[in-house]
Amino acid sequence: MSRVSDFSRASGSFSRTQFALICRLGLALGLSFAAVPLLYAQEQPATTLSQQVKDIFVRAAKAVVKIHGIDEHSPICGTGFFIDPTGTVYTAYDVGGEAEDFTIEFQGKKYPARQLLADIRSGTAMLKIDEATPALPIGKSEELEVATPVVSVGYPLDLSETPNFGMIAGFDRKYRGCYFSTTHLRANVPTQRGEAGAPLLNMKGEVVGIVVGGIENNSACYAVPIEAAEKLRSDYIRFGEARHGWIGINVSEAPEPVEGSRAEMTQIERGSPAANSGIKSGDILLQVGRKKVTQPEDVPDASFFITAGDIVPITVVRGNQEMTFNVRARLHPRQLLDDAPAAAALPSRQAIPLKLESEPQRAP
Repeated sequence: MSRVSDFSRASGSFSRTQFALICRLGLALGLSFAAVPLLYAQEQPATTLSQQVKDIFVRAAKAVVKIHGIDEHSPICGTGFFIDPTGTVYTAYDVGGEAEDFTIEFQGKKYPARQLLADIRSGTAMLKIDEATPALPIGKSEELEVATPVVSVGYPLDLSETPNFGMIAGFDRKYRGCYFSTTHLRANVPTQRGEAGAPLLNMKGEVVGIVVGGIENNSACYAVPIEAAEKLRSDYIRFGEARHGWIGINVSEAPEPVEGSRAEMTQIERGSPAANSGIKSGDILLQVGRKKVTQPEDVPDASFFITAGDIVPITVVRGNQEMTFNVRARLHPRQLLDDAPAAAALPSRQAIPLKLESEPQRAP
């Protein structure tokens, strides 16, 4: 039998000769025969994991699409995915934010697409085609932990759909001193140009994030949590646009924690929703909406999920008393002035919305 045929054996299978050789080697090293089954145990999880990733890829690839467009410089190509059966697509802002003449390619056909929403604050965009489509199930990024395995499916370098496998490495609020608008998922998943907008999937095949860019020579990536994109989709359904809310408080670090929080109100902007509600400087912030706050850096993430026009419960400690104020958020002043951070501040299609503000955004 040729050497080539030896590699055609099923994974984990050994001949009697190989088994005897392993046993003799184990005895020579002072190992007992009980150690031999460990070889099988090591091979089995790898085989199971590989099959699980393959199954996720096969299911997810049906709803992952290639996006073509034209921006002011040249044609662009990226990745997106369907999130409902009516043809709505999530992608990265650098793919669907500023380009025109969109075409979405899936199942061997190309369909004209239009932009529904582009939000540079989160680094995401929504497109739409008028077709019945498959859709990926939505998961919860809040259930992820460091070292949780994840899978992405994208179209690298204008090639066919490709799976990538890795794990969650962190939950970052900032990168190189610049704050994100909401906590980003850092995943040790290699990415290449063209994969911005790819879904980040848990091991159930559910979307937990949207890949917005690669870091460290593309050996890892950042993804926006799916909850942030869903918040924007909810805004679009209700108002036809993103409605970033504002209540007008500034927060800094308190000398001592109070009920587990160091986030102290240092300034309440005059005439703001917070000022009109009765919140005062010196109050210790415990919660904004559903988001608990323990330090000033928690505030940007909590404020991202505020929608203008909604009543937001704000829980604080004043003296020894815990108090909750129902504050009706207004449209963020920056949005009223149409003074969003310029996408030109970032290298073209770098896809990481790094410099939203030079300082922590602590005024929801």
